[in-house]
Amino acid sequence: MSPHSLPNQLDRERLTCRAVIESPAGSQAKFDFNADAGAFELHRMLPAGLVFPLDFGFVPSTLGGDGDPLDILVLTEAAVPVGCLLIARLLGVIEAEQTEEVDGRSSTLRNDRIVARLAESRSYREVASLQQLGNDFVTELAGFFEALNELKGNRFRVLATAGPERAAELVAHGSTRWTDQG
Repeated sequence: MSPHSLPNQLDRERLTCRAVIESPAGSQAKFDFNADAGAFELHRMLPAGLVFPLDFGFVPSTLGGDGDPLDILVLTEAAVPVGCLLIARLLGVIEAEQTEEVDGRSSTLRNDRIVARLAESRSYREVASLQQLGNDFVTELAGFFEALNELKGNRFRVLATAGPERAAELVAHGSTRWTDQG
């Protein structure tokens, strides 16, 4: 079974879902799951000075506006390994659009970033929303994606930030899109 098709186990009451980590916090390496190979492969290295600020991965059995599983950043006490399946407590979402240049044409798609913490976190168990992490935290996360996209010749623009209920709504919608596509 591909990690993309694992049940996401969204619990809207507890505001939790599953996440699969592709790139650990502090890593300069961007990994993607290659379904044909049945393994995670190195997709690219981030430029010098850029590392993933949190564990980065996807919510299985979802589709976002960019046609990929929904992206998720997970706050943990220590970076977790590539391919790790975990239960995440949703904190909120950075709603964004990404503009790419392909063959001289500009294409803009939604590319939201769900933000969560490890559900059974000891250090962050009191954190229940993105707002509690502060504006600077959100600005820095958005800045990472803006810088990364700029280096690739793309644009990442934050449209809004919202709390855990909106994140759960996006996971539910992404799950419906996944089911409808399959």
